[in-house]
Amino acid sequence: MKPLKNRYYAFRHGESLANVEGIIVSDPAVGTVKYGLSENGRHQVRESISSAGEFDSDALIVSSDFKRTAETAEIIREVLGAAPVVFDTRLRERFFGAWEGASHENYSLAWKKDAYDPDRVFNGAESTNSVRERMWAVVEAMEEAYSGRQIILVSHGDPLMLLNTAFEGMDSRSHRSLPYFKTAGWRRLNG
Repeated sequence: MKPLKNRYYAFRHGESLANVEGIIVSDPAVGTVKYGLSENGRHQVRESISSAGEFDSDALIVSSDFKRTAETAEIIREVLGAAPVVFDTRLRERFFGAWEGASHENYSLAWKKDAYDPDRVFNGAESTNSVRERMWAVVEAMEEAYSGRQIILVSHGDPLMLLNTAFEGMDSRSHRSLPYFKTAGWRRLNG
């Protein structure tokens, strides 16, 4: 990978009401209007960004438009005193097809299939390569528009793991081998 002009950080949303209920919410028609952060999730985000010590008010916050990520991004913006959040639909949750609204235990069924074929759509779930490509397209757009910026990408567990594989030069099939993003967890992706 050629050197990037900006420093990128992945930030997962705080605990959401869907996490509390133990259900999959990946359909934008649902996730953009329902299942925002729990009170614990709001606390997690404040605690995580306040103790980070790595970010400043010049950080550019780019977020999925799902309710849980939008609320997370706004808390980050507020704590840092940063400019308004930029929303990008390419940072949305991975669509899990027929598992929408089902128990979160079904994630593991998709992950088992991911390890065999990164282009396969199984049970209507978006393929790992598809998610990775749309996430990487956000990085490419940021590289075109900015230089020398600290960019915080606020998204969801699977999309961030898949983006992390792109930064690491790994095959998307191996995304589950990376440390998982806990709710309100973040990591530097480059530099």
